[in-house]
Parts: sequence; C-alpha cells; structure tokens
Amino acid sequence: MSVQSEAMTVQVSEEVLALHRRMQRRRKLNRGFTYLVGILIALWILGPLYFLGSMALTTQEAVRAYPKGVLPFIPFSLDTMRFFLNSAGIVPGVINSVIVAAITLVLSTLIAAPAGYATSRFLFPGRDFFRLSILAVRAFPIVVLAVPLAVVFISLGIYDSVYSLALMHTALTLPTTILVIGSVFASIPYELEEAAMVFGCTPVQAFRHIVLPLVLPGIAASAIFTFVMSWNEVFAASILTVQNRTLPAQVLFALSNSSEAYQFAGGFFMMVPSLIFMFFIRRYLFNMWGQITK
Repeated sequence: MSVQSEAMTVQVSEEVLALHRRMQRRRKLNRGFTYLVGILIALWILGPLYFLGSMALTTQEAVRAYPKGVLPFIPFSLDTMRFFLNSAGIVPGVINSVIVAAITLVLSTLIAAPAGYATSRFLFPGRDFFRLSILAVRAFPIVVLAVPLAVVFISLGIYDSVYSLALMHTALTLPTTILVIGSVFASIPYELEEAAMVFGCTPVQAFRHIVLPLVLPGIAASAIFTFVMSWNEVFAASILTVQNRTLPAQVLFALSNSSEAYQFAGGFFMMVPSLIFMFFIRRYLFNMWGQITK
C-alpha cells in the first residue's frame, strides 16, 4: 500500500507540475499578445505624429519633395516652422489661444472644484440627476448650438471677443472638469476629515489642511487638461470669432489655400501643448482614470 501511495503521490505531483507549466506558458503567451497589441496601438498612434513632426522640422523643399526620404528630419531645419510662425495671423492667433485657454482654465477650476467636492462628499436631493445633466450637457453637440449662440452673442454685443469665447469654452469644458475633480475628491477617504474635526478642526480647516494638499496634484492635472481642451477647440472659435481668431480657427481658415509646409507645421505646433501635458501629467491621469472606472 505504501508503494502504491508513493506512486500515486508522484503521479499527482507530476500532473500538478505539468498543469503549472501549462498555466505559465499560457500566461506568457497572453502577456506577449498583450504587449504586441500595445506596441501595435502605440505605433498606429505615434507613427503619424512622428511623420508630422519630421515634416515640420525640415526644409520646405523636403516637405514638397516626392517621394519622401527614407530617414525623417533629413535635413533638420526650422525653416518650415519659421515660415508658419511668420504667416499672417499666426502670432495673434497664438496670443488669443493662450488668453482664452488661461481664462477657461481659471474659470473652470474655480467653478468645478466646489462642485466636484459637493457631488463627491454630500448626499442631497437630485445629486444623481445633477450628474446625469452634466453628462447630457457634455454630450450635446456644439453644432446644434452654433447658430443660436452666434445670434445671442451678436445681440449682446460680445461677438468676436476672446473673453466671450473663453466663456463658451468654459461651458464646454466644465462638465468634464467637474467629473474629473469630483473623482479626485472621491479618492480621498472622508475619515481623514472626520479625524481632523475630532481633533478640533472646523470643516473648512479640515478641507484646507487635510484634503486640499492631497487633491492639488489632481486639480492641477485637471486644469492643464482643461487648458489643452480649450487650446484645441476649433468649431466654436470659428463660429464666434472673425478678427480675433484663436490659432486652430486661424489655421482652419487658411487651410484650403495653404501650402504643405504650412499644414504640417501648423499641425505640429498645435500638437505640442498636448504632448507636453501627456508627458508631465500622465501618472495623475492614470490615477484619475482608475477612480472614474470604479
């Protein structure tokens, strides 16, 4: 009986080891497949961006050449970028875009911070309806509102103004900013505020000294995300401005009559703030994404 038991034990152990090897092999295959899909998606996204940057950072002759060279950035030159920046309306468009995006950033953050805190901390009648209405406003197409908004802006005497456009961008970005900042506040345990109040802090002091330092990185990331959204917005800027166009609206206006160098340099120049944002704020975005998907 002991010999048979030992033989059965050895057989079971071998089966377990074989099953473990199969599971490890399957896990490695799944991981390799995941990496392969990730690499393909990254190449699909980064390939056009790399080509756009290589065309913007070379000479105009290289941009117009056909077929293109095998190696990008050959020859490397800022001639195409200088040509774009010296084109009519580009520098004023950059200034207008920065002004509009900065005002949008400040207004959206000042409004969204208390709104996000309230929706994440307090139970009040209509809170779920408030969240759904935020999503509904964000999903409402700006194309439908374009003509009525233009008529309202003209009747109020605020048409073709960077400040009125900033108000429009604030309305467009505010739903997303509220949801993101609300998710940041929701990631902070309420027990920390309760503990601070137990030790004598008022609710305002608990918020200021405990919660605010913890959520500042997330609020900063949300603010920069709002800046990028305003910087890239083109439809409302094209409808509501004529003389004071932002950079995307100016590029879109001149796109049909522009050269290839203008198009490549314009696309690359407008892409730079988004790339800078993604590089420096990516870890905060991953944290916020995890909170939103919970």
